[in-house]
Amino acid sequence: MNQTILKRLDDAITSTLIGHCEDPDCNVGASICILHNGKEVYRKEYGEADKEQHKPMKPDTIFRCYSMTKPITSVAVMNLVEKGLLALSDPAAKYLPGFRNQKVYTPEGLVPVNRDVTIQDLMDMTAGVTYPDASFPAGEYMQKLNDEFYASIEAGEPSPTTYELANMIGQQPLAFQPGDNWLYGFCADVLGAIIEVVSGKRYIDYLQDTIFKPLGMVDTDFYVPEEKQERFMQFYQYMPETQSLEPCTWQHLCLSYMHLKQPNFESGGAGLVSTLDDYSKFVRMMLGMGTYNGVRILGRKTVQWMTQNHLHGKQFEGYNWDALKGYGYGNLMRCMINTELSESIGSNGEYGWDGWLGSYVSMDPQEELGIIYVINKCGGNGYRDVQVIRDIVYAALD
Repeated sequence: MNQTILKRLDDAITSTLIGHCEDPDCNVGASICILHNGKEVYRKEYGEADKEQHKPMKPDTIFRCYSMTKPITSVAVMNLVEKGLLALSDPAAKYLPGFRNQKVYTPEGLVPVNRDVTIQDLMDMTAGVTYPDASFPAGEYMQKLNDEFYASIEAGEPSPTTYELANMIGQQPLAFQPGDNWLYGFCADVLGAIIEVVSGKRYIDYLQDTIFKPLGMVDTDFYVPEEKQERFMQFYQYMPETQSLEPCTWQHLCLSYMHLKQPNFESGGAGLVSTLDDYSKFVRMMLGMGTYNGVRILGRKTVQWMTQNHLHGKQFEGYNWDALKGYGYGNLMRCMINTELSESIGSNGEYGWDGWLGSYVSMDPQEELGIIYVINKCGGNGYRDVQVIRDIVYAALD
């Protein structure tokens, strides 16, 4: 890669740290890692991981993955498929009784599903399962479930387990008939519970045994143990009234304990913490067609299959985010299918996902290129920053 062009990343990333205000105290921390042809070709940390304690971002800083958890859950599912323990056509109700006799919300009332939700529906976010969102009726049901979850924690009661919450999710009305559209929701969290049923292990134990330990991912977990909390990144929300960033004091998506102690519910959609070193091992495994350092996690054909578009026809109606122009979707990840529509330099076949705190991962098998970018600001700074970083990195390819 052209190192002169890569140096432009310094200016580009530094400009993203300011966010929406001119006060230097609004700076957040950031880290970036660029992988090419199996090697780390660029790596840098910026700003502070905790501005109250003036802790700089470091190579071993632990960050909240949020939805960058989803690609890992996708690999965990496909690991079971390869073992013959799970079929993507299996109905979720085979493993979770809460998904039996489901109902779909319609303006005329609740109606029965015309077919069961399958594992593939969950992998493609075409199940009709929602996230908590009071702006539409089916989301309101899930919002109530979310609120009850946090009320139980505030009352000092034990929160539901991964299995228990997944069954409760299944009992909420679907937003549409399975397979009829695309909607971002708790699908990956349900898959975490299905993995528990099939494997007979707690979800974190299955991840440790099949992905994290084999790859040497030593800091990836659903919480940060006390002896590592000195390395844990704070996360901030921008307050328009003060034009400053303040520590975020609330959680959503049924996450709990601010990642400071082991949760009962291990969120396969948003719950993991990790480091750039750890996550880069996962990326190298994916770009290595399922193998890293001689350790095979998935087969080559499995990786090729799981990183392609699965959406078609009407399903694209719901898949309309600005950040997803040019992309299809499948197995909990976006995948580029029309670079000419993407408004960003790239390759067809590039795939990945991002997270609520501005984290972002891109994997391009055609160029053997991986981009991992992390900041610690709720909502990130918008997709434009990612576009700029992508354009610079792709321009540096010889």
